[in-house]
Amino acid sequence: MTKFSIEMLPAKHGDALWIEYADGDRTRRISIDGGPIQAYEAFEACMARLPDDDKRVELLVISHVDTDHIEGMIRMMARPRGSWPISPADIWFNGYRHIGPRDDLGGREGEMISALIHARVDQSWNKAFHGEAVVVEAGTALPQVTLAGGMTLTLLSPDREKLDRLAVKWKDNLKKFTMTVGDLEEAWRQLAALPRFKLDQESTLGSEDIGEALRELLKGQDGSDANGSSIAFLARCNGKSCLFLADAHIDLINESLAKLVAKEGRQLKVDAVKVSHHGSKNNLDARFFDLVDAKHYLISTNGDQHEHPDKPAMEAIIAGSKRKPVLWFNYRSDHTLPYEEQSKLAGARFTTRYPREGKEGIVIRL
Repeated sequence: MTKFSIEMLPAKHGDALWIEYADGDRTRRISIDGGPIQAYEAFEACMARLPDDDKRVELLVISHVDTDHIEGMIRMMARPRGSWPISPADIWFNGYRHIGPRDDLGGREGEMISALIHARVDQSWNKAFHGEAVVVEAGTALPQVTLAGGMTLTLLSPDREKLDRLAVKWKDNLKKFTMTVGDLEEAWRQLAALPRFKLDQESTLGSEDIGEALRELLKGQDGSDANGSSIAFLARCNGKSCLFLADAHIDLINESLAKLVAKEGRQLKVDAVKVSHHGSKNNLDARFFDLVDAKHYLISTNGDQHEHPDKPAMEAIIAGSKRKPVLWFNYRSDHTLPYEEQSKLAGARFTTRYPREGKEGIVIRL
C-alpha cells in the first residue's frame, strides 16, 4: 500500500491536491483546495473514485479565498450535505469570524464558502483548533495536529498579522457586491444566482549557490493579502514529509521554518515541497534554500492566466537545491515543457516528471 502519495489534480491555473497515506491496511486522505470552477470535473472525478463504504477524508483544507483555490469547494459544498462525495472529519478554513471581529462571516467567495460550512457542517469547522482560527500565534510554538492514522501536520502559516491584513480587504471587497459581513441570507442569495455553481432549489437553503542575479529577481514580495492568509503546513507520515505551501508569503514560511530548524537541526530535510503560488518568483527567496533540503518540487499550474511557473523561481530551485531536484508538473504546457528539454541536456542539474502524453494531473509517491 502506498505510504504517502500526493496527486496534483488538473486544476488549470489553481490548486486541487489529493493526499493519501497508509494506516496499516487502511487508506486515509486529505484534500487541499478545489481549483477554479472550470476544473471542477476533475476534482469531482477524483472524489468519485472512493468506495461507497469509505468516503471519509480526515481533513479538508481550504487554504485561502482566491477563486483558483476555492471555487471547486463551493461547488461541492453547495450540494445537500447528504450528497457530498466525501465525508470530511475536519474542515480548515479561516472565515471572517476567525480574522476579524466576532462576526459570523465577511471577499465574496469567502462569504459564500463560510455560509456553506456554517450551514452544512459548522461543528467540523476548524475542529482541531476548537472552532478558532487556524493560525500561528506570536511567541508560541508552531501548532501541531496529528490526524487519525499518524499523519502529523505542523502549521507554518498564517499568523495574526496576515489575517488582520486580509480582514480589511475582505470587508472592502464586499462593498461592490452590496454584501455586509455576516449576512448569511445575502451570501446564500448571491451564491444561488451564480450559474457556474449549478445550484438547484434544494441546494440553496435560502542558497548561496543561487547567485546575485537570481537573488535580485527573487524578491519574495507577494503583495496579495489573500495569499498571505494561506494555510500552509509541514506534513509528516510513515517516515515521509512534504511542505504544502498553498500561496503563502515566503517571509512567514521562512520564519516558521527557522523555528523548526532551530529545534531539529541545521536544515529541515523533507522529501517534497509543493511550491508556493504555482512557482511565482514573488513567493520564493534565497533564504528558503538555506532552511530546506528537499528532493521533489511540485508545481501546480497550466500557466494559462499568469504564465506560471516563473523562470527565475525554477532556476532558483535548480541552483539552490542541495540535492539534484526533481521538478513535477501536473500539465504539459508551453510554460512547463521547456524544462523537459533542458533536463535532457548533458550536465543537467535536475530531472523532470510530467503527465503522460495526452493526460493531465500527476501522482507523486514519496
